[in-house]
Amino acid sequence: MSFLGVESSLTGRRWVGPPIEVERAAEAVAQHSGLPAAVAQVLARRQVPPLEAEGFLSPSLRELLPDPQALKDMEKAATRLLSGLKKRERIAIFADYDVDGGSSAALLLIWLRQMGHGATLYVPDRIDEGYGPNEEAMAQLAADHDLIICVDCGTLSHGPIAAAKGADVLVLDHHLGAETLPDALAVVNPNRQDETGDLAHLCAAGVVFLLLVELGRQLRGAGTSGPDLMGLLDLVALATVADVAPLIGVNRAFVRQGLRVMARRERPGLAALADVARMDTAPTAYHLGFLLGPRVNAGGRIGAADLGARLLATEDPHEAAALAERLDLLNTERREIEASVRAAALDQAETRGLDSALVWAAGPRWHPGVVGIVASRLKDASGRPSIVIGLEDGIGKGSGRSISGVDLGQPIQRLAAEGLLLKGGGHKMAAGLTVAEDKLEAAMARLTELLEKQGAHLAGAADLKLDGLLMPAAATVELTEMVEQAGPFGASAPAPRYVFADMAIRFAKRVGESHLKLSFGDAGGATMEAICFGAFDGPLGPALENHGGKHFHLAGRLDINTWRGRKSVQLRLEDAAPS
Repeated sequence: MSFLGVESSLTGRRWVGPPIEVERAAEAVAQHSGLPAAVAQVLARRQVPPLEAEGFLSPSLRELLPDPQALKDMEKAATRLLSGLKKRERIAIFADYDVDGGSSAALLLIWLRQMGHGATLYVPDRIDEGYGPNEEAMAQLAADHDLIICVDCGTLSHGPIAAAKGADVLVLDHHLGAETLPDALAVVNPNRQDETGDLAHLCAAGVVFLLLVELGRQLRGAGTSGPDLMGLLDLVALATVADVAPLIGVNRAFVRQGLRVMARRERPGLAALADVARMDTAPTAYHLGFLLGPRVNAGGRIGAADLGARLLATEDPHEAAALAERLDLLNTERREIEASVRAAALDQAETRGLDSALVWAAGPRWHPGVVGIVASRLKDASGRPSIVIGLEDGIGKGSGRSISGVDLGQPIQRLAAEGLLLKGGGHKMAAGLTVAEDKLEAAMARLTELLEKQGAHLAGAADLKLDGLLMPAAATVELTEMVEQAGPFGASAPAPRYVFADMAIRFAKRVGESHLKLSFGDAGGATMEAICFGAFDGPLGPALENHGGKHFHLAGRLDINTWRGRKSVQLRLEDAAPS
């Protein structure tokens, strides 16, 4: 049964309220804890028992941090790195070109620097070298270094790691492992096939942070001390959110504590990046995912691959400002390239159909740096796992994004094992692949078949899940801050979405190219502000701007807006329906 009877909203979606069992659980949480119903609803949806509500709202890193040695090869990796420091060995860090790779590399570079040891940073070019270690680069690094640490990559790099003759290799990764591991000295990865899976939600930076914890433990055991690690959590938080890692378990504490560290603006790179992104409030998970993350990623997508890691690791405010400015310009260029590819991919995918278990598109010379972002846009538009592939010289390089409950990485890996892909891997929510153009159709057909077995074609693409009703007078700063305590919100922990029913539009104005600013109110005279990003890219903007006095149900998420030191609540509008 649809919520408020909305079977087809202005964006064509059916509104769905919380299941009856969640509402009952929310009542139990509210009765036991005394929390407002809106907060209790979030906890109930997260399946937090009433007795654990208070602890959930204040996640403690001390309580949630797992024992690093719970991960296989962790003790061996830390021992080998400390041995390298003691012998003053030459160390190289081979990092992936995304935010997680850059943050992981920065964590190690900063820790080593604080220990009085330098390291060589190597980030492969996305177009010329592709993802992960390659044989030529590893052989060259091995010729000049004693120890190579691969971060956010390496688990499937059997050949390249074998090519690193004369050097020991440590792999710190989180991507899905195959049945066999490469011949590295240590492969620390919660997604190895012989792991329990209890820590599968960690991103690579989370794995690296656990290594630093283990290094500190071993240093203390030897009668000395290592660098303070709490001040590094801003980098772990950034990577966790930007890599769309599930915000569960220790990841919640990583992000919560990391945001506090980031608010102190002690890291020159992140402070400079916040300035170019015009962030004028305390950082939130939203800022990490939508303002900072894309800019760090821009270098790896269409510029110099190592810009992000260098920005995050630098101690020099002047270098940080220059790198942040360059990344901001690259991000603007990236958006222009993305818009062109997105339009073509969406047109192709719509022609093929958006109701299959897999939505995909491929085109000549689509920039490999934006195919992942466009895949994410297709996934959002269709509610289905999506793949976007750029074709050149008979080879397709693509990226995929999945939906909650559907594992994309494992079937991609299976296609590679079956010979339908030249290369492929990833994790549940994101994957990358390389495919021969003459096998493209067969590969996508096989992937569709595997995703159908997971029920991907049954996902309610048109359903908008809602957490309940609110009135403007009840949407206070105090309530919104309490709701935020149940966060941080992101992957596997979506922010609650509320409906303001039967609202009159008091004011509506287009801002920028496609956004809509509006205020609305109820019959009692209470009013509230709202912003709808991209409203004029679809039907929301025109319908609400030209409301003609009609009343609407308005659905979205609560935000706190700060202007000249004064806080107010605004609705980040996502959908609407005539009341």
